[in-house]
Formats: sequence, C-alpha cells, structure tokens
Amino acid sequence: MSGSSKPEPLPAAAVQAPFPIDDRVGAWVPHGCFVRPGAADGALAGLRFAAKDLFDVAGRVTGAGNPTWLETHGPAPADSPLVAALSAAGATLVGKVLTDELAFSLHGANVHYGTPLNPRAPDRVPGGSSSGSASAVAARLVDLALATDTGGSTRVPASYCGIWGLRTTHGRLSSAGLVPLCPSFDTPTWMADDPDVFARVADVLLADEGMSGTSGASDWRPRRVLRLDDAWALADPVFHAPLARALAVLATQLDAPVTALAAGDDANGASLDGWRRAFVTASSHEAWSVHGDWIERHRPRFGDAIAARWDVARRVGATDAAAARERIAALRVRIRAMLGDDGIAVLPSAATVAPRRDDDAPTVDAIRMRTQAITCIAGIGGLPQVSLPWPREDGAPIGVSLLGPAGSDRALVALATALRGAIA
Repeated sequence: MSGSSKPEPLPAAAVQAPFPIDDRVGAWVPHGCFVRPGAADGALAGLRFAAKDLFDVAGRVTGAGNPTWLETHGPAPADSPLVAALSAAGATLVGKVLTDELAFSLHGANVHYGTPLNPRAPDRVPGGSSSGSASAVAARLVDLALATDTGGSTRVPASYCGIWGLRTTHGRLSSAGLVPLCPSFDTPTWMADDPDVFARVADVLLADEGMSGTSGASDWRPRRVLRLDDAWALADPVFHAPLARALAVLATQLDAPVTALAAGDDANGASLDGWRRAFVTASSHEAWSVHGDWIERHRPRFGDAIAARWDVARRVGATDAAAARERIAALRVRIRAMLGDDGIAVLPSAATVAPRRDDDAPTVDAIRMRTQAITCIAGIGGLPQVSLPWPREDGAPIGVSLLGPAGSDRALVALATALRGAIA
C-alpha cells in the first residue's frame, strides 16, 4: 500500500446511521461511533481523525479501554486540548478508537472489545496501547489518529502496522483531558499513514515549537549521527539492513559523521535491560498511585496479562520505587548529554515484527521485554522519537526511528520525512 493514497470516503448515508463508522477493522469502541465536523476551514480542513479512547471529547464518556471505567465516569466537560486544536484546524472527528485497558500494554488486545486488525499483517497484532489508532490509520479509514506513548504505545504499533508515529518530548503537548497512566512518562501524540499529513499535523500541534539553545526548531540541524549499538543488537536481523541504510542516508543528507556507541555503557556497566527494569519499577509504582484506589474500590475485570501487571504494580514498594526514580534521573542526564543539542540517533522502533495473534503468553512477554529495553531510552530521557515505516516488499512491517534532543519534535518530523523520501 502506498502512503500517498487517500482514505476511502465514508458513504454519505453512513453519517446519518446509528453507527456511522466504516469499521472494517474492529478499531472503534461501541460508545465511540460518532462523527463531529471540524471548523469550516483551516490547515487540516478535509482531513478526518479518530481519538484514542483516553482523550476527552466534550459530552462523551472516556472509556479508557475498560467497561467499568466507562460506567464509573461521567461525560467530559470539554475537549482535550489536542482534540480541540485539530477540530479548530478543520479536521473532522470520526469517533473514538480502542486502547489496551488503561493503556497498560504494548500488545493491542482488549478482553472486552477485541483486538483490532493489523491491516498490513492480518495474522499479527496491531500493537498497543494505541491499537485502534494504528489500525484505523493503517486501514486508511481516517487520515490521522490521536494516540499516546508512555513506554512505546505509539512507536511500537506504528512499527507493527507500517505507519508514522511520534513520541513527543515529555511535557511538550498538554495532557489535560487525558486519562493518565504514568504522568512522569505519558506523552500525547498522533499517527498517520501519509508523511505529508503527519507533517501537517506537526505544523498545527507544534506550531510554537522552539528548542532551547537553538534559534528555533526550523533551524535545528544535527551535526552528529549516533548509532546505538546495544539498541540495534536487541532487534531481530530483519531490522539490521534498514537501520544501516537509514544511518548512511541520514549521515549523507546532514553531511555529518557517524558515531557508534552503546547507550547503556555507563560507569556501572548497566545494560539497556537494567534501564528497562528501572523504568518498569518507577512507572508501575506511579501507575498504581494514579489508579490503585479506583481499582480497589471498583474491582474491574482486566485481561489476564494486564491484571498480572496491576498485581505487580500494587506490590512495588516505596523504597524500590524511590531507588528506581533516582536511577532514572541519572540516566536522563546521561541520555541528554549523549545527544547534546546537535545529535540525532538511529535505532529500531521495536525489537521484532508484530507478534502473531495466536502467539502464547511467554513469547509475547519475551518480545515485550526486549522491545521495552529499546523504547525506554526515549521514555527515560523524556525525548522525542519518530518511527518511520520502512518499505518492504515481503513480510510484516517494521519501523526505523530517529531520536532527537528535547524540543526537537517538529524538526525531527521534517528530517524523518525527508529521510523516508530519500529511500522510497
């Protein structure tokens, strides 16, 4: 499928139907089937977007992937700022799409609402927790979809489904009107299939971007290209040639030297898996502090994997959590120093292609842990990372990522789309 193709138009009659969404991929939640036109004109006029069911839409109940959450919360009083911004720019909101329960997974399955189709690899999962967003975008039922990324929940499904995804700089976009998981790591963002659409949304949502230490995002140009060898080593061989090609083309485009290093090679000899463990400990403790009281009061039913994750979160002690946060603070300094304000890193967006829909739990867990060891780099650093779809004639999709300094989001999108154009 070409990324330049336009989504198939909704039948005119469908907008008047009780369920006005052409949901051939199982991406929409039952309570999210509605269409709301955007402003009459604007930079995104004519585009359609869906919102992950963590984002508030005025007058609608946000479901967060769990029926008990839906039942115990009332309608949102206002749109989330991102929904409002896209609507004001002329984009039409085409309902709300699936998320893994409370966004606490990278897999894309939901015991209550099902697993959306991965349109580019139908025998495989779409990835989560932005599963519905990725599925709807990859099927071209919408032009773009709002998503979130805490531990990889946009970058991973973008890689699995062969679309564009961004983890924004932490705190760059407002998290108001958004169901949190771990506020210290949560980032709201978007996904798209067409690189031009992806960049147009960046121009709207990141319109005021400026980067500390530079004359502005539009002027930022990296002078060093980093090869993160330990992150590359965690990925399956199918990633190796694309990563090398992306590295070479990017270095040529920027006329910049390539530096090979191991991100996790610090003074203590800690591996990226050690980084992952610190991230999981700190984020799990925080997630329980956010949602533990609600879980204890309402006893919601979760899928087995997510229930087990909440059980682990419940048991993380304050001492362990404090040690993990202290470790993360030191790692954040290291990561940001590694990039400086003139570095850009090339790394895999995930460790593998999407798992098969019938893979067993141990296989899925092993993939998740390897992938998290890669995705935690940006999460710990609070840094922006773009996953760009790599062209493959055969086999399931993969994503190659660019990681930039804090605040470089908009320029990173421009560099990624230029890179993708050069290797198309």
